[in-house]
Amino acid sequence: MSPLEALSGTLVNTATVLLGAGLGLALRGRLPGRVGGVLLQAIGLVTLVIGVGAAGDLARVTAPPGVILGLVALAGGAALGEWWRLGDRLEGLGDAIKRRVRGQGRFTEGFVAASLLFCVGPMTIVGSLQNGLVGDASLLLLKSTLDGISSIALAATFGFGVVASAAVVLVFQGGLALAAGAVAQWLPDPATDPRVLLVNGVGGLMIVGLGITLLELRRIAVAAMLPALPLVVVLYEIARRLA
Repeated sequence: MSPLEALSGTLVNTATVLLGAGLGLALRGRLPGRVGGVLLQAIGLVTLVIGVGAAGDLARVTAPPGVILGLVALAGGAALGEWWRLGDRLEGLGDAIKRRVRGQGRFTEGFVAASLLFCVGPMTIVGSLQNGLVGDASLLLLKSTLDGISSIALAATFGFGVVASAAVVLVFQGGLALAAGAVAQWLPDPATDPRVLLVNGVGGLMIVGLGITLLELRRIAVAAMLPALPLVVVLYEIARRLA
């Protein structure tokens, strides 16, 4: 299978994010404030549903208990993220990109929110692996539709940062798809592998936090929790070997 075939779903996904974000930018400032607020609330509600669904994967891992691993990973990851000042570093990176592209609006917030929403979850990981392993892009095509719609509302609210998130989609999903051949040796069934389920579950909890932030119920420092994603896999391997 050629690299282009392995990347087919990712390329479509990147294009839909760009198109949706472009439309959102065109609508930015033209929508009444109340309409923009309602759109953001709708995206927040859908984000909560997606996050809760993904977080349920933690309960599918029973030995060792996925919920406990997820809790420890999220707490430890958040502590590491704050120690490394990850949120501040991401904000600084976002501000630097914003200055280069002369972006306006809440650039960093939109970039982080969109990148997390588009790149964390079962459809991202399983879809990318399926595309890279057997050329099946059906799951990523479904994801592309959801991401395209979401990017319209996000870009209309946050601005150019949502456009920049398309690069994260291309690099992250594309990297997974291209590495799928090597991954297949230790992930015979990515849809049920405990490590994938744990990453999806922890990512789902982070997406729930993102939904809460989008609904303006409380600001959750989601960016600081990013180290929890690799940490939960490390904890699983340690617990499995100690069992």
